[in-house]
Amino acid sequence: MTKRQNIEKTLKPVVIAFAVLYFLIDALFFSLIKPLGTWLGKWPIFARVGGWVRSLSPYSTLVLFIIPFVLLEPIKPLGLYLVASGEVIDGVLLICVGEILKITIVERLFHVGRDKLMSIPAFARGYEFVMSLRAYLESLPVWQAMLKRVRAIKAAGRRISTFAKKWVVSLE
Repeated sequence: MTKRQNIEKTLKPVVIAFAVLYFLIDALFFSLIKPLGTWLGKWPIFARVGGWVRSLSPYSTLVLFIIPFVLLEPIKPLGLYLVASGEVIDGVLLICVGEILKITIVERLFHVGRDKLMSIPAFARGYEFVMSLRAYLESLPVWQAMLKRVRAIKAAGRRISTFAKKWVVSLE
């Protein structure tokens, strides 16, 4: 085995772990934020913005779509750095706010401009690649284990919320 193959063999699990973590964070936030994006999409101002986005050319839509990634994606590693540096609350808060903004904006832009974006061959190929990578990662046991844990946390949150609502009602 060559030195390069040894390095690739050693780094592959690390890269997969980071990719799973990255997509898991996005998937978790997306599942929580999608209703917010749908709700915001009903506001008149967002309907006007949607009309404006629909009037753009495919490449103008692409530039508009890329801007939130360029501005907001670096927030995630910065937040992880803060967490690793002991600033856990600041880091988690930064990641949460950055992800909420990024996913809400990007999801709405993709929803409105999907047809135009997919008409760009390079974007369509990149989108298909990311979706196939995501499908591969979601099939991994580590992803399934983390997803099971997330579902358990969500279920516990729903139970606590239901209990708290019943408790508040009983106080009235």
